[in-house]
Amino acid sequence: MSLAAYLPILPVIIPALAAPCALLAMRRRRLLGVGIGFASCLALLVCGLALMAQADGGTISAYALGEWPAPFGIVLVADRLAAMMLVLTAVLALIALTHAVVTHADRKGWHFHPLFQFQLMGLNGAFLTGDLFNLFVFFEVLLIASYGLMLHGQGPARLKAGVQYVVVNLVGSSLFLIALGMLYALTGTLNMADMGLRVAAIAPADQGLLRIAALLLVSVFALKAAVAPLHLWLVRTYAVSTPAVAALFAIMTKVGVYSIIRVVPQVFGEGAGAAAWVPAPYLLPAALVSACIGFAGVFVARSLSEQASYAVIGSTGTLLIAVAGWSGESLGAGLYYLVHSTLAAAALFLVADVVARRRGAYADNASPGPAFAQRGVIALMFMAAAIAATGLPPLSGFIGKLLILKSVAALPDWGWAWGVILSTTLIGVIGFARVGSAVFWKSSEGEAPPAPASRADLVAPLLALALLAALSAGAGWASGYANATAAQVLDPAQSAAVVLEEGAR
Repeated sequence: MSLAAYLPILPVIIPALAAPCALLAMRRRRLLGVGIGFASCLALLVCGLALMAQADGGTISAYALGEWPAPFGIVLVADRLAAMMLVLTAVLALIALTHAVVTHADRKGWHFHPLFQFQLMGLNGAFLTGDLFNLFVFFEVLLIASYGLMLHGQGPARLKAGVQYVVVNLVGSSLFLIALGMLYALTGTLNMADMGLRVAAIAPADQGLLRIAALLLVSVFALKAAVAPLHLWLVRTYAVSTPAVAALFAIMTKVGVYSIIRVVPQVFGEGAGAAAWVPAPYLLPAALVSACIGFAGVFVARSLSEQASYAVIGSTGTLLIAVAGWSGESLGAGLYYLVHSTLAAAALFLVADVVARRRGAYADNASPGPAFAQRGVIALMFMAAAIAATGLPPLSGFIGKLLILKSVAALPDWGWAWGVILSTTLIGVIGFARVGSAVFWKSSEGEAPPAPASRADLVAPLLALALLAALSAGAGWASGYANATAAQVLDPAQSAAVVLEEGAR
């Protein structure tokens, strides 16, 4: 086998090896442990780009672990969508890790770097796996790592939010297992490609049970994506996390959205008989409500980090409005917006930390305080992040929302989608303007906080904003890739042929 044939397994193996190496190195040589973390993230980026270049021609790569044939063994599948998510994860990881190191946030606990790598292992595995049980396994890997990262730095607020976060995800994991058990009993397989072929042959008497299992599985994904009414855990969790961790968590909700995009067309698409597109009637209303709740939260938020957390919910709702169309054009627009919204949320969390580090006791609260160091520069950074999050020109959020509006115009419920997207954009603009004017334009009496010793903490948010500008400048290529990815996702027969052919060898 050529080296290219092993590419799909490398994004899982690299962080799995880097985590224990970083753990051992941190005990005696901290800089070596940090270097291992950065080397791992760079290697993941190279692997992701190689897989993206390979997939850009339409190639789908399947890797059978231990050469066990599908559908009996574990199969990793690298297509356009998986490659895109791997690159996005690696880029986000480099940004978050840079901020953690330059602000010394990684020093607030012993195991930040190993947990960070295990988090990446879980994320990459979830994006690559070709069967539902291993999707569950990788969900658990990334969730266990996220428990430690969320509590990193300690404190009563994080502990309280952490308990809630753990309980919610334990419930979600239990429901996931129940859904998997039902689907396995009905189809006799958990391989997604194989299951997609078998659901059409299920007896009429079992169709009702199949629909229940499908809805239960999609509900678990909706919980991971923080879709209303399953969103209540997110704000408290993200707002109190270490900012670098919150920036990495920006992609956590996208794992839930990714799972919906991956599983529904593959298993419950056109060929699923009575269960075809079973979540479709519920997804659009949930998306509309999520967008409204998210941007309403942006309007009333009391701190920049809380505002960023609500923006994650709002952007997820906007993304799912596009996904709910289940057409090539709407899904392509959604995938472009997925990349944008992840980077925009990370930028918001990092800018919030930059502000909090300079305001002393005022932190990132949405209230006037004494003037602080580099306020003008940081105000421009906040404005750019707010423009990106709300979807105003010239950044990629405007292009993403424009593509979504255009793509849903032919759908039956286009009026609701347009009304919600446009109104939430206005509400978001007002909310960010309210907080920005309080923090950056108004000043209260008092001694100015001391300036930080270094401006290095500006690097990571500036990098995130630069990537948003690049996504806007390269919108033609990016939207073309997203549209081709959507077409591939909505043609599950192509993926099934590759996976099952790999198993037949």
